[in-house]
Amino acid sequence: MNYQDLVTNHAGKLIDQFLGHVLTQDSIEIHFDFLEADQWSIISMHQYEEDLEISIRLHLNGVYDIYLGYYDDEDEFHEIIHPLSFEESEQLPKGLKKLMKKVVDDEAGLRVKGDFLK
Repeated sequence: MNYQDLVTNHAGKLIDQFLGHVLTQDSIEIHFDFLEADQWSIISMHQYEEDLEISIRLHLNGVYDIYLGYYDDEDEFHEIIHPLSFEESEQLPKGLKKLMKKVVDDEAGLRVKGDFLK
């Protein structure tokens, strides 16, 4: 299965993998970022051995998406973004959703203990 298929057709599985990693961390950083008129909060995980970044983003308009960035065999960087369906966004813990909303509303990142997200 390639990354495009994973993100597009199996986002729920990818979210479970992401949460399994994030919720076991001692501390979590949720960042604020923007590009032109778009603003979002973002929480990321990196798999350095695979040159892979997986992130969940909450945009100012309330839309969640999953972002996957990776380098291919020729060292070209690729980004795949998939807006989450209602069902997929419901997989996210309520604590994480509240903190992501706070970050995007306050336009300032924060760091919390990993068990605080549950």
